[in-house]
Amino acid sequence: MDRLRWFGRSDTLFVFLAILLPLFFSIANSAFNVTTIPFNQGYLPLFGDGNLVRSPDGKGVRLLLDRFTGSGFISSKLYKHGFFSANIKLPSDYTAGICVAFYTSNGDVFEKSHDELDFEFLGNLQGKPWRFQTNLYGNGSTNRGREERYRLWFDPTKEFHRYSILWTAKNIIFYIDEVPIREVVRNDAMGGDYPSKPMSLYATLWDASNWATSGGKYKVNYKYAPFVAEFKDLVLEGCPTDPIQQVSDAGVCVEKEVNLNSQDYAMVTPERRLAMRKFRQKFMYYSYCYDTLRYPVLPPECVINPLEKRRFKDTGRLKFGGSHRRQSRRRSRTPVASNSEFDSNM
Repeated sequence: MDRLRWFGRSDTLFVFLAILLPLFFSIANSAFNVTTIPFNQGYLPLFGDGNLVRSPDGKGVRLLLDRFTGSGFISSKLYKHGFFSANIKLPSDYTAGICVAFYTSNGDVFEKSHDELDFEFLGNLQGKPWRFQTNLYGNGSTNRGREERYRLWFDPTKEFHRYSILWTAKNIIFYIDEVPIREVVRNDAMGGDYPSKPMSLYATLWDASNWATSGGKYKVNYKYAPFVAEFKDLVLEGCPTDPIQQVSDAGVCVEKEVNLNSQDYAMVTPERRLAMRKFRQKFMYYSYCYDTLRYPVLPPECVINPLEKRRFKDTGRLKFGGSHRRQSRRRSRTPVASNSEFDSNM
């Protein structure tokens, strides 16, 4: 029952168990129909080669972090739109100060105008739940971070769960298992802030002691090293495209785009939309769309839910149930391309 106490008072927990979990489980058990590829067919080591361990069947990898280096991998091609997915199991025990990132970016090609879509998992003290955030940047809009932060309804260290990013010309959806947790719908007012250039997929495990846990209060403790994040059942769906000229077989790309938009994971059914709303009501504890101190003018992609808005302060944080202190985040752009100012504005 210890983990159940994460979710609050017993009456809230009862409602959660009676209504929310069956919905999540029913959706999560109806897995997407995806085609996985072996690691060597789609990915290359990015850094810390000695800490990247391929599985015996070639279908997955382990990323390790020790006192000498973290590790990471990158897709061997860049893609114009796509579905990027992996089954991931996060490090267990004491994980304060570490960051596991699963994201798309073109920061190595477009240094000052890069695009990015992030899952970032933030370590914690032993016995405390993992938290994570999603983010997106378009055309180098790092001074306009679009962070949301959440808790999970399960322990991500016990077994694998599928984390996915769908990126199309019309929308972006972040999934956990088959539950959509966030959707950003493109509109003309976003302009270049909507990611539009070809991106690679990245996965990294690294020391983020200066910001990841309680604003850097709790550092990586290498007594618990090596920290291990596991990735398997990797999915890369999209059209490989030259990042500079953005030249590819036009016919093939049109066909792939049509196929991408016709897949099950591109359909936000009423059942999935309800699951997304329930997730956000229960587990989202920060949203930039409700942070009127940072954004007195509402960002154009934000769709305000009046019921959701009442739960948040003008800082974008929960009025009740929030457990995080003000944080200060400064981070290097290596190895992760993101340069969020989330915590420095809290």
